[in-house]
Amino acid sequence: MGFHHLLLLFFSVVLHNFMQLTQAQMPGFISLDCGGEKNHTDRLGLEWTPDDQILYGKTSKISTENETRQQYQTLRYFPADNRKYCYSLNVKTRTRYLIRATFLYGNFDSNNVYPKFDISLGPTHWATIVISDANTIESQELIFLASDPTVSVCLSNSTTGLPFISTLELRQFNGSVYLTPYEDQFFLSVSARINFGADNEDPVRYPDDPFDRIWQSDLVKKANYLVDVAAGTTKVSTNLPIDIGKDELPPQRVMQTAVVGRSGSLTYRLNLDGFPGFGWAYTYFAEIEDLNPKQTRKFRLVLPGAPDVSKAIVNIQENAQGNCRVYEPGFYNISLPFVLSFKFTKTTDSTEGPLVNAIEISKYLEISDGSFDGAVAASLVSGYRLLDWAQEGGDPCLPAPWSWLECNSDPQPKITSVKLSSKNISGSIPSELAKLSSLEELWLDGNAFTGSIPDFTGCPNLKIIHLENNQLSGDLPSSLADLPNLHKLYVQNNLLSGSVPSGLLSKNIILNYTGNNKLHNKTSGGKLNKYIIFGLAVGAVALLIGFISACLIIRQNKKGHKKEPEGSFHVSSMSNATSEGAQCFTLSELRSATDNFQKKVGSGGFGTVYYGKLNDGKEIAVKILGNTNIQQGKKEFANEVSLLSRIHHRNLVKFYGFCQDEGKDILVYEFMHNGTLKEHLYGPLAKEHKLKWLKRLKIAEEAAKGIEYLHTGCVPSIIHRDLKTSNILLDNNMKAKVSDFGLSKLAVDGISHVSSIVRGTVGYLDPEYYISNHLTEKSDIYSFGVILLELISGKEAISNESFGINCRNIVQWAKLHIENGDIQGIIDPSLGDEYDIQSMWKLAEKALMCVQPHANTRPSMSEIIKELQDAILIERGGSSEEISRNSFHSSLNMGLLDVGVDPYVSFHESIALPSAR
Repeated sequence: MGFHHLLLLFFSVVLHNFMQLTQAQMPGFISLDCGGEKNHTDRLGLEWTPDDQILYGKTSKISTENETRQQYQTLRYFPADNRKYCYSLNVKTRTRYLIRATFLYGNFDSNNVYPKFDISLGPTHWATIVISDANTIESQELIFLASDPTVSVCLSNSTTGLPFISTLELRQFNGSVYLTPYEDQFFLSVSARINFGADNEDPVRYPDDPFDRIWQSDLVKKANYLVDVAAGTTKVSTNLPIDIGKDELPPQRVMQTAVVGRSGSLTYRLNLDGFPGFGWAYTYFAEIEDLNPKQTRKFRLVLPGAPDVSKAIVNIQENAQGNCRVYEPGFYNISLPFVLSFKFTKTTDSTEGPLVNAIEISKYLEISDGSFDGAVAASLVSGYRLLDWAQEGGDPCLPAPWSWLECNSDPQPKITSVKLSSKNISGSIPSELAKLSSLEELWLDGNAFTGSIPDFTGCPNLKIIHLENNQLSGDLPSSLADLPNLHKLYVQNNLLSGSVPSGLLSKNIILNYTGNNKLHNKTSGGKLNKYIIFGLAVGAVALLIGFISACLIIRQNKKGHKKEPEGSFHVSSMSNATSEGAQCFTLSELRSATDNFQKKVGSGGFGTVYYGKLNDGKEIAVKILGNTNIQQGKKEFANEVSLLSRIHHRNLVKFYGFCQDEGKDILVYEFMHNGTLKEHLYGPLAKEHKLKWLKRLKIAEEAAKGIEYLHTGCVPSIIHRDLKTSNILLDNNMKAKVSDFGLSKLAVDGISHVSSIVRGTVGYLDPEYYISNHLTEKSDIYSFGVILLELISGKEAISNESFGINCRNIVQWAKLHIENGDIQGIIDPSLGDEYDIQSMWKLAEKALMCVQPHANTRPSMSEIIKELQDAILIERGGSSEEISRNSFHSSLNMGLLDVGVDPYVSFHESIALPSAR
């Protein structure tokens, strides 16, 4: 031990000197305090500068609980429009960097509308930022190889709220750190970086890590992060310095702590953001216990479903060539699931249990090629750097076009329109414009361009050219007549001279060249131009007369229209419904079909349902509306007839018709042989045979598709307002269909919510709707989240017995278990072990998102369907490739959209198999 103390003393001096050197910030560090007002140095020694060089956006001061760092007292936010807003950072080409963006909402807009928007690195979509808590920092990290001297980080595509950013950090690596064979085609999106055996919950970063990577403590038990820790797991640490090697250079402080499986195994489970997919995964080991010669530590990494990965034996001392040296085995191309369960287990000939110091996992993110005309556009704006319009940054088309451009929808977009009217531009017309081969419209009017008009024959698709109100001189080029699609040309009020080319005069185009005193038409002395101007004037007058006439007609119609009182329903409405396919039954027909209403199959607050069969053999369910509230009942009856008559989807119960006779209001539906989902989960049918997990997932998917149709396939959209397991019916093939639209409301186009008297069912009722009376589609999402929890647990939404003494609500009960990583505590025992835990976790987490207290943080039904389809693929044993493909297609194929292109990332065969370094 004396030798070790001498060694410790020696390395302590070396380490102290090294730390003194690293206190000076590493080169290649940029730390932007977004919205900040002045430079400052934080307690870590990082130097922050305000982002006051950016022209766009506004700044806001915020204050959040327990956050004192200066860089999180401000932020910059941007409009929720169709533009992107970019930061441009200088980098060294062929150098690797880590870029990190953070977002702390702090309710800066005083609206409590949790924002959701996209962030991209150049043309490559990086991540979707979803804010779910005003006081929590969201963070995204990316590792990339710089291919250009600048890199752009852009915010765009706001779904809710305003895009904003708190900090933007760039950290330069050196040497071969994070070298991969695929770095020219893929970025590394950091998903997990964990410090095992940490002393406390604080992360390890600069100056302990000279590259300022953030190593999260394994003591931070956020939801679904590092749970299922095996019994016998203990922490160990050392003060001895660690030889950190030459590859990823993990920091000393991280490698000086570890966990050991004293009982022979270490087991963990964590969520991997962005997965399933292909990724880069490495584990860091250093033997920091002083083993005697008879002690050995050999173990295996066990990944379920990956037998090849589980074959290799880890022997730290042997591979690290001694104690206190880093050994970092891993895979630079491995397929990983969303929920990663992994185990380190000792071999039979090992005396000691496994040890692990740190883990790092990133997902491959395919680099976009960018716009087809990207280089041309970059060259164009480089000549106008002092003008606002030329400083938007990023790719000209992706992820959103510059404000003065339009692009087509090709996989590699091309510029189709340039609109630079009245932009205070002088000099000659840029030659780059003539190189935009897909250009259709060019608007350069109202500037101070001089010189001649360039040759645009390299733009054969040009249809419209606006060059008026400039100072252009020289001839009107005859080459313009060679543009096959040109039909509008405006060059008036310039200094052009000569004669108008005969080729232009013979083309069927709108041509205006007035205001060019030296430009003439030698064949007609300028009469043609007068005809053109006269024609334009006549057309304008005709349009004006038509517009005035239309306004008068609309006004007349409005005067003659009498507004119906809300909820009124008359014979004309019934006729409408009938014309759209709903049949008007007589009471005698229904009495005959139901054998005088003999067989009752259901009842509730709405009334009673009877089984029947029509003369043509069609089986029907006949619902007689209850009379408990005649006025409300009439309104619900009218509402349901009106809605059901115009909606048709395979996952909505078919509506056959109605009857209003002898004071009775009756609805006629298709008969669903297998009753309600409620009966199969915890009703009498559940005792006969429980639904298997895969069938529950399919039922949820089918019901979700029906609801998605109501939300997105109907105009205006329809809010169900009473989703529950008793309103999901099952046909004779156990296919699910949504029923009961008596409480449904039409969404009002352009309005975020519908003010409505609160109606629904206790246990499924959106708390935000209950408090505010503001009904939105997200109210249905909350109810569906409750249904998902019922499918997982087999328990009712409200119970006095199922959830313990102090809890009656399934949401509160399930949330407590899931956020503590105890999903087993809520799984229906009747499922046994016939399910994949990954699919169960996937659905549980989506259910929790659905029942968030704030509507803006809940997912859309389309997002829920994607997660359900992923869970179904997992349950069926689908590969990560299939799941990734499904996730991509699900995001595109909303409403059965057929894009006609398979955009799935294709990897070379070598990346499909795990490869270790």
